Amino acid sequence: MSRPPATGGMRHVALYAEHFEACEHFYTELLGMQVEWRPDPDNVYLCSGNDNLALHRAQAPLAEHGQHLDHIGFILRKMEDVDSWYDYLKSHDVVMRTGPRTHRDGARSFYCNDPDGTTVQMIYHPPIADKC
Repeated sequence: MSRPPATGGMRHVALYAEHFEACEHFYTELLGMQVEWRPDPDNVYLCSGNDNLALHRAQAPLAEHGQHLDHIGFILRKMEDVDSWYDYLKSHDVVMRTGPRTHRDGARSFYCNDPDGTTVQMIYHPPIADKC
């Protein structure tokens, strides 16, 4: 199986935040990111125009959780590229965490692991995909 079209780069990062409100303030008020989507009180998605930062409220002290990083994300240019990348990576025995799914905000993605166990999201996210 040949590799699908190139990604648009790593433009998405998700962080666990112990000080959720303070982190949101830092990224919005100090760094100028805009709230793109707030699905619930424990999650917010921020954008600066060409990237996406997700903040997830840490449910346990991070010392117990082990890290701030939830996952990294690679932007895909077209929705159908999500399924092509899923099939391609699966054919190379990459550990899949989820199958492809379409989100309420119109994005489509899946999660897999890199060889060290870092969670990687392959995502078509319309506001960013248009800029790749």
